[in-house]
Amino acid sequence: MGPLSSLKILEFAGIGPGPMCAMLLSDMGAEVIRIDRMVKADLGLKRDPKKDVMNRGRRSIAVDLKRPEGVELVLKMIEQADAITEGFRPGVMERLGLGPAVCMTRNKKLVYGRMTGWGQYGPLSQAAGHDINYISLTGALNAVGREGEVPVHPLNLVGDFGGGALYLAMGVLAAIIEAKSSGKGQIVDCAMTDGSASLMSMFYGMKSMGGWSEERGTNAIDTGSHYYNVYETADGKYISIGSIEPKFYQEMLEKAGLVDDDTLSDQQDRGNWPDMKARFSEIFKTKSRDQWCEIMEGSDACFAPVLNMQESIDHPHNIARETFVEVGGVVQPAPAPRFSVTPSEISKPPSAPGEDTDRVLKDWGFNEEEVASLQGNNVVTQN
Repeated sequence: MGPLSSLKILEFAGIGPGPMCAMLLSDMGAEVIRIDRMVKADLGLKRDPKKDVMNRGRRSIAVDLKRPEGVELVLKMIEQADAITEGFRPGVMERLGLGPAVCMTRNKKLVYGRMTGWGQYGPLSQAAGHDINYISLTGALNAVGREGEVPVHPLNLVGDFGGGALYLAMGVLAAIIEAKSSGKGQIVDCAMTDGSASLMSMFYGMKSMGGWSEERGTNAIDTGSHYYNVYETADGKYISIGSIEPKFYQEMLEKAGLVDDDTLSDQQDRGNWPDMKARFSEIFKTKSRDQWCEIMEGSDACFAPVLNMQESIDHPHNIARETFVEVGGVVQPAPAPRFSVTPSEISKPPSAPGEDTDRVLKDWGFNEEEVASLQGNNVVTQN
């Protein structure tokens, strides 16, 4: 049903941004087959594969890529695929015999999506790293946090998922569109350093105009101002205020009972921001989070309660939007974005590695004798 229902994609199993990208493509209707290792790597994460939400919607085959027969099996599948995605260090796929040159010889329209932290080339391309390192290199991590305090790592949302998964998904789909007109595939080199730098475009623009200070926590939207900040409430919970525009700021003051407080009237008096934040901290501690919700939620004060994950699942707005759904006994975020004609859906719960080997191979044109031979020679496993 989804808008990508005509696409066939092979995902070489990995962690973080690779599975997230494949989940997005699968949610939008693409048939994505995950190629797992014969023996699942122990990453110390203690994951239940049936609850690993980012692996939802895809079937899994387990293949021994260290054997020529396993490589040939994958190449035969690549002949039918629109794209592949992989997240190994540069050179690993080439050493396996599955580099772009080999794969695109078998399928000239193939889009070859490559996900790395540092990119396919450059002085750091062969170094290990994770999200926190990649966003460190692009100015993103240094910009997040309060004045006078250490930078705050925003989970792995900026590097892995924002600068990685989303950019790879966009790049793969753009290349598939181009291949349909040109008849030629191409390599998509998606580096999380590149993606997280791109996500910082607005701030680099503001810096060039003199409108952004590199002193963390002193700008309007990085906790420097009083009107774009998080405040503790009387019950030890938190609310967020984002009233940037003057009319929204005025409404927020009215709702908070501060409209007559002359010390708060000049919203952009930066010299007074610390005192204004102190005043807001004082007033928001006079009521509980739920009381402030009753006063402000749904207004133009640009207000929201700061919720934990369970509270987010139970919030009336998210319930009305069906922002979270239950699949296979696991409550999880629903597919996004939404389409009016070809709606996305979660086609199935996550598969354990190798759970679907037999069925996938038969669906992709391998006969029973071939499948039996591959299993008998331990080239693939059905788990």
